[in-house]
Parts: sequence; structure tokens; C-alpha cells
Amino acid sequence: MEPQKVAFRSPGRHGYSVKFSPYAPNRLAIASSQNYGIAGGGSLYIVDVNYSSGATLAKHYEWSNGLFDVTWAENNENVVLTVSGDGTVQVWNLVKDGFPVMVLKEHTKEVYGVDWSQTRDQHLILTASWDKTVKLWDPQRTNSLATYADHNSIVYSAIWSPLVPGCFASAAGDGVLRIWDIRRHQSPQMVMNVGAEVVSADWCKYDKNILIAGSVDGKIVGWDLRKLDAPAFTLEQNGHTHAVRRVKCSPHHHSVIASCSYDFTTRFWDFASQPTPLETIQHHTEFVCGVDFNLHVQGQVADCGWDERTVIFHPMCLKDRR
Repeated sequence: MEPQKVAFRSPGRHGYSVKFSPYAPNRLAIASSQNYGIAGGGSLYIVDVNYSSGATLAKHYEWSNGLFDVTWAENNENVVLTVSGDGTVQVWNLVKDGFPVMVLKEHTKEVYGVDWSQTRDQHLILTASWDKTVKLWDPQRTNSLATYADHNSIVYSAIWSPLVPGCFASAAGDGVLRIWDIRRHQSPQMVMNVGAEVVSADWCKYDKNILIAGSVDGKIVGWDLRKLDAPAFTLEQNGHTHAVRRVKCSPHHHSVIASCSYDFTTRFWDFASQPTPLETIQHHTEFVCGVDFNLHVQGQVADCGWDERTVIFHPMCLKDRR
């Protein structure tokens, strides 16, 4: 029987983002920062998980500034991207040691989010920055393809739709979600007022019209893009007591969400069945900043926090859930 949890320790580095590899079932990437991301450098860890030997370090890379997010390339199993407090995007090749193979520099402030397209535009990436912009990149080029600048505050997250090519959502400190189409002009196609700073967003993997957002007031709000007059649902009953740092939609169940928060917890929800959490996990002793589902292993989740730990686990609420 598999143990309930496996943990990876990153001494002196505080976790900001964790992502399972879309290629290798037992591999994940962790973006972390020294001094809680306030000052100092950052580390990228590539970790392999084995339930008999635990979590082992496969690769380790250093950057001169804190790393705030990480994503895997969708067209190369050895390419990983990170984004940093110095306004840069790093492209790493895991078959090479040392330095990034490319550094993209256009943002003028911290870059907080990065996402690689999963649709037919598999060579395109998005970056979200504190300079109030989202940038579109082809990682084969050193200059961005487009800049999206309608937000009037920090942009925390820009996330591609997994079902609609060329469509993405951005979440920002101005309390607004914006939906964009890169095939049209550089203005948002839809705008949704959440009412509080929006720190994270994610798309349902089974319904192209469902978008989930987490905000600083501890709420998780779901929108149906066909009915923009009001949210489709709000998850707050017995929910997070501090800011929701990240939300992720399950790749295995159409209405299951994971969320992590500054209240030290990771929570699981089913927005189609109940307004309260399915389960609340508190195995961190500091802010929980990253959470992800394993695409290959149903029911497996990883989260990371400022307590220098990344935990890989199987919440009971996901057992046998279809």
C-alpha cells in the first residue's frame, strides 16, 4: 500500500510553485525563493517521487533572484520555464547543467506567473507581471509577440484555456478577471468583476465555459462565461480564512478543485455537489503557495509552502472518485 505522504525538503528555500511533469508520472518541478521571496536568490528543483525511497533530487538550478512560478514545456520533456523577481523568464534544459539556455527580459517588475499552451499553439507561453501586463512569447524568440495591458494593478496569473486555442484568462490585483483571444486585437473579450484582489485562476478541464478564481478575501468564485451577470458559484462556507494563493482544477474530475492558502491549508472542493470543502489538509506550518494534480496518477496531489517543504500525497476525498 502506498504511504499517505512523501515530502521533499528545500533548506533555506521557500516554495512558491509546484508542477507535475506532463511526461513522467513520478517527476515534478518546484520553484522556490530565499528569504520568502523578499530578497536573495531562487532555486529550481526537479524531483523524482518513489514511494519506496521517497522524494529524491534529480536536478537543481540556481538563479540570482527569487523564483515565483514554474511550468513544463508541452513540446519537450526536458524544458522547464521559471519566472523571477528580477522581471526575467528563464528557459532551462534538463539535459544541461548550470545556466538557463535562454533568458527573456521585457517585464519591468516581478514576474509572478507563467503558463505554456496545451492546445495546438503548443509553442506559446504567457507571463504575468507586477508591471500590470501580460506578455505573449514564442520561446524560440527573444522578443515578446504581444503585450496585454488593460489591468490597472499587479497581474498575478495568466492561464491558457486547455480547450479553446488562443484563449487565456488573466487575474489581477484590480479585482478583475479578463478573458483574451490572441487572434483578435489586444483588448479583453470579457471582463468579470470579482470584488477583491484576484491572485489565481484556472480553467475547468471538461467545460470550456467554466473559469475558477481565488481571491485575497479567502473566497473561490466560479464563472460561467455564458452568464456573466453573476458568478455561477462561490465557495466560502468553512473555507479559507486567508488569501487563496492558488486554485487548480482536477484533470480527472469535471467539478473537483484544489486550493491552497496563506491559512496554511490545502482544501478540496466539488463545486457541483456541495458548497463546503470535501477535505481540508494542514500539513504545512507556513503559507501554502503551490498546488498541482498529477495528470498521470489519479488522486495524487503535490503542494508546497514557505516551510521549505513540498508534500506529495493522496487526499482521502479523491480516493475512487470519478
